[in-house]
Amino acid sequence: MSDSTQPLIRFLLSDIDGTLLRPDHSLSQANIDAVRQLRESGIHFTIASSRPPRAMRQQIEALGIDLPTVAFNGANIIRPDGSLLKAHRIAPEAARTSLELFAAERVSVWVFADDQWLLLDPQGDYVEHERNTLGYDFVQVEHFEGYIDRIDKIVAASKDFELLKRLEVQLNPLIADAARAARSQSYYLDVTALDANKGTALETLSEELGVALAHTAAIGDAGNDVAMFLRAGLSIAMGQAETAVKSQASYVTGSNLEDGLATAIERYILPR
Repeated sequence: MSDSTQPLIRFLLSDIDGTLLRPDHSLSQANIDAVRQLRESGIHFTIASSRPPRAMRQQIEALGIDLPTVAFNGANIIRPDGSLLKAHRIAPEAARTSLELFAAERVSVWVFADDQWLLLDPQGDYVEHERNTLGYDFVQVEHFEGYIDRIDKIVAASKDFELLKRLEVQLNPLIADAARAARSQSYYLDVTALDANKGTALETLSEELGVALAHTAAIGDAGNDVAMFLRAGLSIAMGQAETAVKSQASYVTGSNLEDGLATAIERYILPR
């Protein structure tokens, strides 16, 4: 995309982990300043993440975000007052299919429901990492059946990244009518309702803000960000993203270690 064909951007939707945040989950001053410049230029900004709503509050407060935000890859869209603008939960049959497949593999399985992080095995892969990321603790349960009708997200976590890739390919045809599996990180495979994706969330927010999709931009680093790339007028992949993700974006910026979001805002979003 050349500068002459680049649309005027009025709204930017950003991923959090791997995009807005550095690898240690810190928010750099460069990115804070870049978001402030967006607001001063009259450009809307908000965030979309695979995180649950209460694990996004620190970033919302640090950036002064006063628009609806997107959690669970689009399963929840939350107004600034905490009320739900949209909620898309996994159909029970798709949830059972996903849980049964994961139970047969060497993965750590988590369920997010009722604003809780539920798991079976506290010693599973990435539990401590997730606890540090979310900023709150898990609830250990004996089974997930009591939550099956109101699950926002299911996660399979594993240090075997190739296994998660295979599970993604294996699971999607089994749940295609009701849900979708996509990796939010190389070590996380997320399952959400079919309408719970960042692309649908971008459409909902653009309508809410009165901004045409042609004048929206999206930035992210993972497979679950591609859905918003495909709908945005302009899309930007982070420098450390996989090749398959980069190939779906209009531009590629620096990595999250290099404050690629701030670079992208300056180079592609702010009016010249």
